[in-house]
Amino acid sequence: MFEEYPKVRSVLPKEYKEIYQKHYMSNREGLSKASWITQKMESWMHKKVAADLQNSTKKKKTLEIGAGTLNHLKYEPQTADYDIVEPFTELFEKSERKKRIKNIFTDISQIPKSQQYERIISIATLEHLEHLPQVVENVALLLSENGTFRVAIPNEGTILWKLGWKFTSAIEFKLKYKLDYDIIMKHEHLNTANEIEKVLQYYFRSVKCSVFGISKKFAFYRFYECK
Repeated sequence: MFEEYPKVRSVLPKEYKEIYQKHYMSNREGLSKASWITQKMESWMHKKVAADLQNSTKKKKTLEIGAGTLNHLKYEPQTADYDIVEPFTELFEKSERKKRIKNIFTDISQIPKSQQYERIISIATLEHLEHLPQVVENVALLLSENGTFRVAIPNEGTILWKLGWKFTSAIEFKLKYKLDYDIIMKHEHLNTANEIEKVLQYYFRSVKCSVFGISKKFAFYRFYECK
């Protein structure tokens, strides 16, 4: 089932490498018009992931995979412990939210299996992973007995998702840098939404899905609750 893994990431041409980090930071923080629109839409993913804590008085030990600029923390109430996995430490080094983080890991394999979490969360990250099954397997081992893996992803591999970035981010990127945004997307998004779902279903007994749209085939984002 997993013979296509690990996925091989395409190499960015020189002109893309020179602007990549600056573009990524601008996109994550919603500093441009297109990324601001994207951030507003992506708030659906953040809210779905954080929904289990909104009406709960219990503080749950949490691990976030792919924390990026720590932009998800504004949707999370204070938890007992909040750990993150993020290899690109420069993304959050200057963030005011860093003080809320207890432990920082650059790879999920660094976390001892004795370190159990009541909830593990991930927002717009699994589509980027070269070793997706390996990461999800580690998630399953790190969850406590009644723990939940809460995942939100773009609906990669479907027409609505492609049209969404083609008519927003791609146009802005072309106007600003005179470069093709397709190159960025092929470099970043290695896994489709359907591939991610298959991996989740392999490792978890219960996998519930909801969408920001009409159906899995016609939606912008998906949310999964895995137990």
